[in-house]
Amino acid sequence: MLRVPSHGECEILRAQDIVVADGVIEEVRPTGTLGATGTPGPLGASGPLDVSGPTGPSGAGHAVDVIDGRGLLAVPGLVNAHTHSPMVLMRGAAEDVTVEGWFNDRVWPMESNLTPADVRIGARLACAEMIRSGVTTFADHYFFPEQIAEAVAETGLRADIAPTYFSSRGEEALADTVKFAEAWHGRADGRVTVSLGPHAPYTVDDGDLRTLAGHARRLGLRMHIHAAEHLEQTQSSLERRGVTPIRVLHETGVLDAGALIAHGCGIVEQDLPLLAEYAGTTAVACCPKVYLKHALSPLTPVRDLLATGVTVAVGTDGAAGHNTLDVWEALRLVALTQKQAVRDATWMTVSDTLRLAMRGGARALGLQREIGALEPGMRADIVLTDLSGLHCRPLHDPRAALVYSARASDVRTVVVDGRVLMRDGRLLTVDEPALLAEADTRVARILDTSHGGAVQHYDP
Repeated sequence: MLRVPSHGECEILRAQDIVVADGVIEEVRPTGTLGATGTPGPLGASGPLDVSGPTGPSGAGHAVDVIDGRGLLAVPGLVNAHTHSPMVLMRGAAEDVTVEGWFNDRVWPMESNLTPADVRIGARLACAEMIRSGVTTFADHYFFPEQIAEAVAETGLRADIAPTYFSSRGEEALADTVKFAEAWHGRADGRVTVSLGPHAPYTVDDGDLRTLAGHARRLGLRMHIHAAEHLEQTQSSLERRGVTPIRVLHETGVLDAGALIAHGCGIVEQDLPLLAEYAGTTAVACCPKVYLKHALSPLTPVRDLLATGVTVAVGTDGAAGHNTLDVWEALRLVALTQKQAVRDATWMTVSDTLRLAMRGGARALGLQREIGALEPGMRADIVLTDLSGLHCRPLHDPRAALVYSARASDVRTVVVDGRVLMRDGRLLTVDEPALLAEADTRVARILDTSHGGAVQHYDP
């Protein structure tokens, strides 16, 4: 089992049983003390998971599902801290273009074609992909949020959903955003939470940012927003307004409400004292693959942010840019690019990288008391991984294998809130063939940009 402490080195605890009752980790103890048979497998990994019914593992007449984890490594479920899940329908449809071309010529015109049913199918497809890769929680930012919430409820995942809002959509859209938050926060047995989702300071005017920040404070919610996505946006804001995008978030109350900032590659030195002031409720999601694809520099200043106390988490962004929703790939790129960025091979250790994708993601979504570690009292979001493949052997350090060698296909079993969503590689809450067939019928219409319309024009 992987132990992920708040600070310091992660540890591999060998031959452990994880006892789960009512969706909560009740106990972690040495294998065999449950009365189950078996000894540690060749990896010395986790023993059985005891997923128990409502009366708990010691009650009479309850159902106990023992999952044999011998030879596997139990890890906390990964958190995808920033994505747009329905964009899996546009995977590979916007390649080798500039940032401006990506938005104005491809993605935003395609998004104007989306119907609520499209978003529902795209979100379900994304949920299936994330379950298969060991992602148990994701932070979503997109249109038709009710459809995404329904997909999360159906598939059994955990998600924080932020409805995308542009000021160009008007007061009714803003009101709908708030209504969604009021209706869905805490639904699906608490697995669905909501953040308010103004798109960015360059697409949402200051008045609307203030209004949404006020609603967030009233409802006790956070805000999920793109800001300072790259340095050119920061420079443009300084030229047009005389302040950085992060300063805009401060002046409009977004930081005060609590914010998950997507990307933050354009965060500059003068922003750091502002962020430090709100460090307890501010997080930045780093999604390095999209920065590399779009030839953006610099990267998210992870070292500076962590030094100020700001939480940093790992995300994939949408699959129209990242191509996959594979957080293993994303966390690997965080480690590699951050070492390169600061020219320090000792920086961003395997333990630090794993912590970003687990505890960091949990904190970014305000769920640090519920997920991010396999400890008594935490929700039972557990992933069993198989590190016996040739690409991981010999297995000198399972932690290093998780960061630099593991693949999404190494995930064998996924449990969320004590419910088994995938067992031995078989999805239990999604009909994959039917879902893929339905998605394929929608793609041609979604990708057609001949109409000349778009949801927005990119000009930060």
